[in-house]
Amino acid sequence: MKILNVLVACEESQRVCTEFRKLGHNAYSCDILDCSGGHPEWHFKQDVLEVIKDHGGTLQTGEKLYINGEWDLMIAHPPCTYLAVSGARWYYHPDDKDLPIEKRRPHPRFPNRAQDREDGAAFFMALVNAPIEHIAVENPVGIMNTRYRKPDQVVQPYFFGDEASKSTCLWLKNLPLLEPTDIVGKGEMVELSSGKRLPKWYSDALVKAKTPEERRNLRSKTFPGFAKAIAEQWSKELTK
Repeated sequence: MKILNVLVACEESQRVCTEFRKLGHNAYSCDILDCSGGHPEWHFKQDVLEVIKDHGGTLQTGEKLYINGEWDLMIAHPPCTYLAVSGARWYYHPDDKDLPIEKRRPHPRFPNRAQDREDGAAFFMALVNAPIEHIAVENPVGIMNTRYRKPDQVVQPYFFGDEASKSTCLWLKNLPLLEPTDIVGKGEMVELSSGKRLPKWYSDALVKAKTPEERRNLRSKTFPGFAKAIAEQWSKELTK
């Protein structure tokens, strides 16, 4: 069997990385955060664009590691904080909601939000355009659906055996669409005092998290069945 060099960008959980490792592939996660998946020896703790360019870099353990050859596949999870439609209300001053967009002031709590959005979009496109033959970039529904292009596929955790709802867009380069493996229920929903309905797993993350960073990490983790489908289906495709 061909052993693939797999880079999982912006993944501190190591959930996808671990699934590729189970299949015998040379997989590494990468994030500027420490990993929470228990394998710092598989985790590049630095800018992923440098890891792509240099074919390796500095692991969380402090060791330098460089792969032989090229990266065969990258699965990328760029931060969605400034790209998702769910954050759109934080871009402009709430008192300006009836004005044309070009006349609205920045939100007083987040005056740099517009620049953060531009930086996030540029990073997203740097991953899309990375010199790797096979790429999947994942994000929720957001501005890249129009600024870049519509995703090749939108999947849900409940396509892969996890009873939860989380619309996830996939932009693919030289990869087939993922096939559902175990379609189950969409998961429990909860209604907030405001009347807004949220998936229970998402609401639980909001309650459980003690800091904004922890909340972001809990909300962005890849569901187990989805991670397994990514590893099994795309590694099978690339090792035919």
